Amino acid sequence: MTLPVKRWLTFVEQTETGAGDVPLRKIAVVAVIANPHAGRHVENLSDLIDASGALGAEMAKWALDSMKPYRAVSYGKGGLVGLAGEQEHINALLTTAFAEPVRSAIGGGKAWISSMTKRCAPGATIDIPLAHKDALYVRSHYDGITFTLHDAPHPDEIAVILALANRGRINARVGGLSAEEIEGQDGLR
Repeated sequence: MTLPVKRWLTFVEQTETGAGDVPLRKIAVVAVIANPHAGRHVENLSDLIDASGALGAEMAKWALDSMKPYRAVSYGKGGLVGLAGEQEHINALLTTAFAEPVRSAIGGGKAWISSMTKRCAPGATIDIPLAHKDALYVRSHYDGITFTLHDAPHPDEIAVILALANRGRINARVGGLSAEEIEGQDGLR
């Protein structure tokens, strides 16, 4: 099975620090696809899992383009499934099969990718959690990106989401493992 993308959406949020530090850039790329299982119960969802790898690879390309000139050090994933579908449909698209091409494209990723999914009508808002790509316990990178999809998902659609950030929160100061201990760089390419 292939999952042709009906619509691509990209959200970019950049916060300037005002202190000469690297700005905080958070992006989300959304691929809206037709839900092949809309309106019916399908016990085995392995077709979605198997097809999600190619989608993950394509979404990673879009996401990395949106991150330029910065590199990704945090990530998150998620999705919205239309009302003729089940939440399990979007979860099937976000397993390791989807995640491995993302990790490869961004240059690694030892930590699991946090996620958020829900079933909804168009106009829903979603919060995609972000965490450091190589160590979940880097508290400065606990963050998220929030946005609204005004025209998706239709009842028979799924909106698959990949989110990236180039650094931790501005003025983060709650302790824990530091990003420098993990990556030894400043978030620039």
